[in-house]
Amino acid sequence: MALTRDFKSTIMGRVQTDPAFSLALFSEAVNALLSGDLDTGKAVLRDYIKATIGFAALADQTGTSAKSLMRMFGPKGNPATSNLIAVLASLQRANGVHLTVQPSKAI
Repeated sequence: MALTRDFKSTIMGRVQTDPAFSLALFSEAVNALLSGDLDTGKAVLRDYIKATIGFAALADQTGTSAKSLMRMFGPKGNPATSNLIAVLASLQRANGVHLTVQPSKAI
């Protein structure tokens, strides 16, 4: 039997060592949210938060408790727009990333 690593630990390791992968993961989470796929966007964003600043630091930056943030990005969570925007702004600042939105025509 082949040895395998846990998927989440693999993602965490890759985010911490590969800036391009980290940016792609963050972008993918936001793109999923913007396209209406809330479940995927929350799941990817949750993994990104865990792999970068963590929920405790994010709680300090947003003024929302870590427990509330974890619930928001959990499978049954439904973050308010103001909370979601605060989280995205904090993640951009913490990770030195600036997101922009570019319109594209649907095919």
